[in-house]
Amino acid sequence: MIVLGIETSCDETAVSIVSGRKVLSEKIYSQEVHAKYGGVVPELASRDHIKKLFPLTREAFSDAGLAPQDIEGVAVSAGPGLPGALLVGTTFAKGLATALNIPIIAINHLEGHIFIIRLLYDLPTPFLALLVSGGHTELVLVKEWGEYDVLGTTRDDAAGEAFDKAAKALGLPYPGGPSIEKLAKKGNPKAFEFPRAMLKSGDLDFSFSGLKTALINMLRKLKKNEVENRLADIAASFQEAVVDSLIVKLADAVKLTGTKNVALVGGVAANERLREKVSELGVKLYAPPKKYCTDNATMIACAGEFYLEKGVSSPLTFSIKPNWGLQ
Repeated sequence: MIVLGIETSCDETAVSIVSGRKVLSEKIYSQEVHAKYGGVVPELASRDHIKKLFPLTREAFSDAGLAPQDIEGVAVSAGPGLPGALLVGTTFAKGLATALNIPIIAINHLEGHIFIIRLLYDLPTPFLALLVSGGHTELVLVKEWGEYDVLGTTRDDAAGEAFDKAAKALGLPYPGGPSIEKLAKKGNPKAFEFPRAMLKSGDLDFSFSGLKTALINMLRKLKKNEVENRLADIAASFQEAVVDSLIVKLADAVKLTGTKNVALVGGVAANERLREKVSELGVKLYAPPKKYCTDNATMIACAGEFYLEKGVSSPLTFSIKPNWGLQ
């Protein structure tokens, strides 16, 4: 089955064409307009999606050597995400599906991140998925493809959000995760002591807002030249605190479920220190290449192909779900 995937949930405009779990073409445009603001500006994101979505779709068809009439279904990210950005993608997808008289399916963006693993690996179920991104931090038991138990989630900031806020406080470029990781490689992760919240909470939930506050309070106490001279140490210590918080809960989930297969997905899954420490748990790690960690349309197309082949589709009247949970 040939499926067109569309992703516009935040600040990536992406289009992909997938068939038989093979990528025929994929295009992605990462919006740079937000860098000077230190975070995504929703209105600017929507405007950029409007400008880029049609040209990218045309390029995707051209690269695949296909015409629009060749596709058999459309999959589109319908949430969670920025309302305006989601509307751009879903409206475009609905128009295309209507014009071609083919089925459309609304895909949960979080589920898409998990489905990229299905494209890359023959991973048997059940398995654990640690989904870590700028907007979400979740521990998920994938019982079967399409069937999930969310074991734990963040009670406040997501891990990626903590990285972004920390980078802004340190005067580092957006997005914060890659900036902190790059600097952390030159620093000592034990130089500063940051809190690891909820390690003994008795559940699998996370919390990162206190870590961000601890960083800001520390920066207020240090002199400007101290911060500048020890920036790499601060970044390394902060990163270690985020990673440790994730690893402890993941280790607890492995013990709870008895599952040794772990998929690491989402934007923060690109972090090399996180991958290293997951591997040290004695589990079998399944992690995508970095280009598939961040938001992309291939993951949406993969999930769409799975459901459309089962005869599952969405009515054209479906609505976006900006706060759509995985369960």
